[in-house]
Amino acid sequence: MASGGALAQDAGGQALSQAANDPTAALMSFQLQDSYSPSIYNTDGASQNFLQFRAAVPFEINGLQNIFRVTLPYYTATPSGSTGISDTVLFDLVTFDRSWGRFGVGAVGLLPTGADGLSAKKWGIGPAAGFTAKSGKLLWGLFNQNIVSFAGDEDMPDVKSSILQPIATVGLGDGWSTGLSEMSITYDWTRHDWVSLPLGVKLAKLEKFGTTPVQFTAAYEHNFAKDFTAPEDLFSFTVKILMPKG
Repeated sequence: MASGGALAQDAGGQALSQAANDPTAALMSFQLQDSYSPSIYNTDGASQNFLQFRAAVPFEINGLQNIFRVTLPYYTATPSGSTGISDTVLFDLVTFDRSWGRFGVGAVGLLPTGADGLSAKKWGIGPAAGFTAKSGKLLWGLFNQNIVSFAGDEDMPDVKSSILQPIATVGLGDGWSTGLSEMSITYDWTRHDWVSLPLGVKLAKLEKFGTTPVQFTAAYEHNFAKDFTAPEDLFSFTVKILMPKG
């Protein structure tokens, strides 16, 4: 196992330790995250836990750099007692490098793959856009995804949501980094309200096992949206396997 100091290789002109925290970086990765919420708003002492698999695969079409991402959650505990696979989210972003950082535009899709009680039972699609800027060891930016349902179970509520994800990470040296967690600030257009208002922090460490870089991340979030059945606090641990070119 090598220390973070041995991981100064680049990912598309960007330090690997920084690219690991950049959702716009052309970096193939596979991650598994476990997220635990000991308390859920508006329930009687319920808790929640889910595992989330995510794969990011960069590719190029007609000279344009794309990042394709698939996210699949699996709930092991919920307030309702339902467990199993939830809905799949697909995402593709076309990115453009600039001297100050990178921006991208694309689309996000919702696939109703979830089990009963864990699925919106709706097909959805919408635009996505974002940017990241680099300033020394600081990476900052903003990401936006929007999903609007267009088909599915007519008895289920329509999906009309916008998600904002602020990005702020600073490198601490030797593979360590800290910053904002992967906060999904969510506005529900059918309810005309913010259904998720998290504020969180994370601490990450990049290590190398043989020739494979792996990032370990611990994060904590508190959700300030109290009017809905949603996690109050969220503790998560993520293992991300990185596959830089070359």
